Amino acid sequence: MQEQVLATLLRGIDEVLVEHELVKKLQEGRPLRIKAGFDPTAPDLHLGHTVLINKLKQFQDLGHEVLFLIGDFTGMIGDPTGKNVTRKPLTREQVLENAQTYQEQIFKILDPAKTQVMFNSTWMNAMSPADLIQLAAKHTVARMLERDDFSKRFKGGQPIAIHEFLYPLIQGYDSVAMKADVELGGTDQKFNLLVGRQLQEVFGQKPQVVITMPILEGLDGVQKMSKSLNNYIGIADPADDMFGKLMSISDDLMWRYFELLSFRPMTEINAWRLECENGANPRDYKVKLAQEIIERFHDAAAAEKALENFEARFQRGAIPDEMDELTLSTEGTGYSIANLLKDAGLASSTSEAIRMINQGAVKIEGEKVTDTKLEVAVATENVFQVGKRKFARVKIVAASH
Repeated sequence: MQEQVLATLLRGIDEVLVEHELVKKLQEGRPLRIKAGFDPTAPDLHLGHTVLINKLKQFQDLGHEVLFLIGDFTGMIGDPTGKNVTRKPLTREQVLENAQTYQEQIFKILDPAKTQVMFNSTWMNAMSPADLIQLAAKHTVARMLERDDFSKRFKGGQPIAIHEFLYPLIQGYDSVAMKADVELGGTDQKFNLLVGRQLQEVFGQKPQVVITMPILEGLDGVQKMSKSLNNYIGIADPADDMFGKLMSISDDLMWRYFELLSFRPMTEINAWRLECENGANPRDYKVKLAQEIIERFHDAAAAEKALENFEARFQRGAIPDEMDELTLSTEGTGYSIANLLKDAGLASSTSEAIRMINQGAVKIEGEKVTDTKLEVAVATENVFQVGKRKFARVKIVAASH
């Protein structure tokens, strides 16, 4: 049972520092205090943020205490992580407004009755200037400059403001104030999380276990998911948008999303992956992923409707309301399909038209055309489709003399 619990908690993680300490804490048989901090720097969360929140849910489902820390105090400093310039701090009003939105969004995943939402202003506002100086005395400039982004900025002659050194110190002190047993964070937060371990030891506490979660790639499969890169899926996105975006990801990226975003057992996911390797259509599994995600952030009815809408648009060759309309005339009793597609501008040549028919890419009124020698009868009017996006309504008439 203990091995199964550990396998669940270590699923999808990047690193655990230190694993034997985590095992020891789990063996104590008490609910552990699991901390994760979020600076409310933007109002909307996307699926990349939920990688960490999903891990919190796994701890919560196993009976542990989730401490969701909103960094309303640190948010006014601005997290320097990964920044090559000093980050502009937020106003108190912006922080509180974003914090409220965060709470509404996280409870789509976490159980509000079992989640303790905390604000680090609670203890930081009570700290005097002398207390802050004493805290700063517990860390060195040399250690701070070991941090990658600070090191690069220092070597590159970029300014580092003194208040930026306070950020990891305060994040670390949050762990002391909250008596955290475990802290979760992205791989980019590793330095800050380790400061928490060090400060807890200084303050006579058992050091927290640090678990880092990978940064989720966006829809492009390359860059990290980010609103600024427009490769994200917001958890407040409409169901149809979510479905379309998830169906657009690559087959390889789908398995990464399954591991980090799905609550299905890995045994089931691995079995599906094997089925795909043996010839099953990856699209069918992508649908399962999309429906699970939409059901989580909307509901089951919205997930089913999103699938219907998607299939209507893309799978059944739904006919758009607006398209080119034209009339073609012929001397005979019919118009050859290859010439019709060329003359209607749906194919560049008759040979391309024939090739598209052979590929199954040509439809008349949504029905696939298989006969390259088909004659379209005079006095008929139909919608012709080539591929997913080319449509024309064509009327065939007899040539007048």
